[in-house]
Amino acid sequence: MKICGFEKFSMVDWDGKVVCTVFCAGCNFRCPFCHNRSLALSSAPGIPESEVFEYLEKRKGLIDGVCVSGGEPTLSHDLKDFIAKIKALGYKVKLDTNGTNPEVVKDLIDNGLVDYVAMDVKDSPEKYPLITKTKNLELNKVLETMSILKSSGVDFEFRTTLIKEFHTEEDMKRIALLVKGAKRYFLQKYVDNDNCIEHGFTAVDRDTAEKWLSLFDGVDKAGLRGY
Repeated sequence: MKICGFEKFSMVDWDGKVVCTVFCAGCNFRCPFCHNRSLALSSAPGIPESEVFEYLEKRKGLIDGVCVSGGEPTLSHDLKDFIAKIKALGYKVKLDTNGTNPEVVKDLIDNGLVDYVAMDVKDSPEKYPLITKTKNLELNKVLETMSILKSSGVDFEFRTTLIKEFHTEEDMKRIALLVKGAKRYFLQKYVDNDNCIEHGFTAVDRDTAEKWLSLFDGVDKAGLRGY
């Protein structure tokens, strides 16, 4: 598996846990506001898996788990083997995904290889082609992954990064229908940085985010993140 980033200590990638985060190369989306351009485009230099596992061996008992992020991890053909090695060391595993590979997510869940899944819900279904810049997008697969998570019993969250240029209250109403019945849903504040694919986008203000949050009464826990 091509690893292009390794954050050895994080208290923000998994709520309530101290973790390290592994960033996988490659993504099948090209969301213009993505803040991991080098990962999405696979342009960052690779990091040997051995470096990750040497660190994990040394940190046993000092960190709670590993967040496997990207890019889009489920594109990696050896993701299952990689996570199995992490689990064998006694760590909990969180997976970040855009939900486009439901069969991979289901296989990991069925084999007890993930303890938490965070899935991005980019926008209302109608806007997915616009926001992801993806031709021949199979939106049904995204919806299938959402359904798998809701019925799986594994701990999970859905989340949407709010962009003024892309998201409206009507979009939020449509997303609220999609995530109804979920354990957790978060509206995240957009932050521009040097590694974004494109620039010039605007964060939704807190007052508007709080107003939109009230639409998600069908979720067990809905909150703001980064505000």
